[in-house]
Amino acid sequence: MGAYKRILIKLSGEALQGSQPFGIDPAEVHRISQEIVEVHRQGVQIGLVVGGGNIFRGRDIVSQLGIEPATADNMGMLATVINSLALQAAMEKMGVDTRVQTAIPMEQVAEPFIRRRAIRHMEKERIVIFGAGTGNPFFTTDTAATLRAVEIEAEVILKGTKVDGVYDSDPMTNENARRFATLTYDEVLKGRYRVMDATAVSLSMEHELPIIVFNLKRHGELVKAALGEPVGTRVA
Repeated sequence: MGAYKRILIKLSGEALQGSQPFGIDPAEVHRISQEIVEVHRQGVQIGLVVGGGNIFRGRDIVSQLGIEPATADNMGMLATVINSLALQAAMEKMGVDTRVQTAIPMEQVAEPFIRRRAIRHMEKERIVIFGAGTGNPFFTTDTAATLRAVEIEAEVILKGTKVDGVYDSDPMTNENARRFATLTYDEVLKGRYRVMDATAVSLSMEHELPIIVFNLKRHGELVKAALGEPVGTRVA
């Protein structure tokens, strides 16, 4: 298939916490950033969306403290900006220009999201990290990733997880779980497989945007996925 020209990488916030119970593990941020930079040096233009679950999980605090869901979601969006800045710092130490753009204006720490400016940054060989989700409560960072991928005209979404694709049951608890090499959008939606939330999958389907689910913890998998090699599960 060959390398993609422009991709959107989706990382969970938990990917940055490593073996810690919460927060940011500097070693894990460095490792992930190295892989992203390696893809970048292959000539691939990169947009990046990272979640915030390593810092804040809105659903937990809603039930424990009685905070309104919309407020909790806003707090979660700010957590994604913290993670975005951590990744930016790590990649710039490796000599790669990056820009953080946020859906919630905060000019003192990042640019506001402007579609044309984001594309221009990527054309100038800068990695663009999109923070603060969609800027609206009740939408996941999966949906934000798909939205940004469509807006920047990415060819594919690469979703890094802790397993090597999509299974018919939980491979952590079922040693006989079967991994799918490919799935259709309809199969994902009807089977309720844990790829992305239904809004994100539906948006990808509408725009014929493939999703590749791969194991972020396995060294080299991200590079292989970005270069079009068959890894993980492809949803298309």
